[in-house]
Amino acid sequence: MSQSFFQFKQFGIHMDRCAMKVGTDGVVLGALAGEEKAKNMLEVGIGTGVISLMIAQRYRSLEITGVEIDLDAWEQASENASQSPWSERIKFLHQSFQEYSDSVSEKFDLIVSNPPYFFNHLKSVDPKRNMALHHENLSFSELVSGVRKLLAPKGAFWLILPPEGMRQMEKIAADQGLYLNRQIFIRDRASKPILRTVGRFSFLPEKEDGSELLIKDQNGAYLAAYSTLLRDYLLIF
Repeated sequence: MSQSFFQFKQFGIHMDRCAMKVGTDGVVLGALAGEEKAKNMLEVGIGTGVISLMIAQRYRSLEITGVEIDLDAWEQASENASQSPWSERIKFLHQSFQEYSDSVSEKFDLIVSNPPYFFNHLKSVDPKRNMALHHENLSFSELVSGVRKLLAPKGAFWLILPPEGMRQMEKIAADQGLYLNRQIFIRDRASKPILRTVGRFSFLPEKEDGSELLIKDQNGAYLAAYSTLLRDYLLIF
């Protein structure tokens, strides 16, 4: 994969100006997140724009708004969206989520985020990568608070985090009246630990049993469930 461009089946992602490149986290969240009856969606921290574009491809009438604090990422994601087949349905804003959630009254049926999740980790020399990965710029509590303001009563909030991050998020969210309804545990292969958890939150305190998504078999070949999930998006499938 080039560090400057990634070609999907129906759109392309330029990413030379974005700290976080197209990767498994965003692609999996983009393929899993969604609500069939949703009319509008908000993405918190758009990065390259890949998640919004994947969801726009799947839901052909969904109106999408995204907010991004990093200027370069916002500009590049906006260019990616403008060159996609769904440009008329996508609007990206250069703004912090805290400012945005304090200034709008619109309610969203679907909110999606691949949020920063590092706490007290050693930082890289790249300040943009630090902003994307380290949660000082958007704490879990601030994220939940903003989502509560903006989520429609029957809406859903989807995000992806490492397992420990999701456990922390579940507790913080429950304290503010948002509940983890569904979890999908992502493993590289069956013998490996859980890499990430995709979670769906809502105002309803109902919880399903978790499910697993394995990426590869023990020989390193992509498994059918993973390739089926991404076959409408990735050229390799």
